[in-house]
Amino acid sequence: MILSSVLAALAGLSFALGLWQWVAGRRFPIWHKENRGGEFQPAISILKPLKGCDAETEGCLESWFRQEYRGEVELLFGVVAADDPVCEVLRRLMAKYPQREAELVIATPVLGPNAKVSTLCHLSQKARHEHLVISDADVFINSDFLPELIGGLPEKSVGIVNCFYIQAGAKTLPMRMEAVAGNADFWTHVLQAVTLKPMDFALGAVMGMRKEDLARVGGFEALLEYLADDFELGRRMAGTGKKLKICRTPVECRSGQYGWREMWQHQVRWGRTIRVCRPVAYFFSILGNGTLWSVAALTVTSGVGKLVFCSMLLARMLAALSNYARLTGAREWWVVLVTPIQDIGQALVWFVSFLGNKIIWRGEAYRVDYAGRLRK
Repeated sequence: MILSSVLAALAGLSFALGLWQWVAGRRFPIWHKENRGGEFQPAISILKPLKGCDAETEGCLESWFRQEYRGEVELLFGVVAADDPVCEVLRRLMAKYPQREAELVIATPVLGPNAKVSTLCHLSQKARHEHLVISDADVFINSDFLPELIGGLPEKSVGIVNCFYIQAGAKTLPMRMEAVAGNADFWTHVLQAVTLKPMDFALGAVMGMRKEDLARVGGFEALLEYLADDFELGRRMAGTGKKLKICRTPVECRSGQYGWREMWQHQVRWGRTIRVCRPVAYFFSILGNGTLWSVAALTVTSGVGKLVFCSMLLARMLAALSNYARLTGAREWWVVLVTPIQDIGQALVWFVSFLGNKIIWRGEAYRVDYAGRLRK
């Protein structure tokens, strides 16, 4: 009797948290144009650290060459090794778009354990313009994106403008599970968090900022040891009193096809990263797992109770479909079936994330210490 009451209470709590998350997503004006006139389009330097390539890389990089932006644009691409296969991709694009000011930078020596941040250190030193855009390698953007991103920076009170991202092109079941985690849950979790307090972490897929604000928090050099460099950058920027703003236009993250092994490594890395960044919040995040608690309550109840908990499970699946469609603009019905699988898998990741500090990132093994720093 006590067990059934506890599980019923947890199922009810997870339902309430899921409803709150759904409402937060509905209230955010995703895709609504904010910088309609595009008046503010200063000269910008775009910094893109790269390593390796897959079937999607060329298309993602080309989208940055095709931007419709009135201000001057400097494209800086950084690699650690001159023989990296992505160099050939970049040379083709630079030849295809000779009107673009673009440079391939060999970012050596590596300055710290986070090689991506090391590359950003080299690129930021070369950047000629005050306004910076930092982007991950796998990001694809529409041609009118840059004015929307930079349009959030005229106010000096804003330190970083960052973006939600769509995990696009999910082809396999593990990729679809991660797509549900990102396109249905992650962005609405962020909005749920910022209803409680101002945003004090950044989303690293694409960020816009000023050089002077970056310098005030120690530059990229201060982030060389951190795995979650975007989180740490946002935390430091918020600590100076600057606001972090979310661009209304999301971007796409596109990657080549991968399977269960890669998905598991991604999920454990993200789980352990969030655990060290937000230990209390991550510990209690399991309470929001609608499938886990509804299914658990179903196993110890009968009659009307089963109907109630089945309804809660259905509500979780439909809310995920709604959130997914709102971010991506596509109503993918497979989301309904994949959501319970993702939730159970996420519960397993949550448990495993507390069992160690080892992660696999960019094909290399690291440990993450209590402060989120990388250790070999």
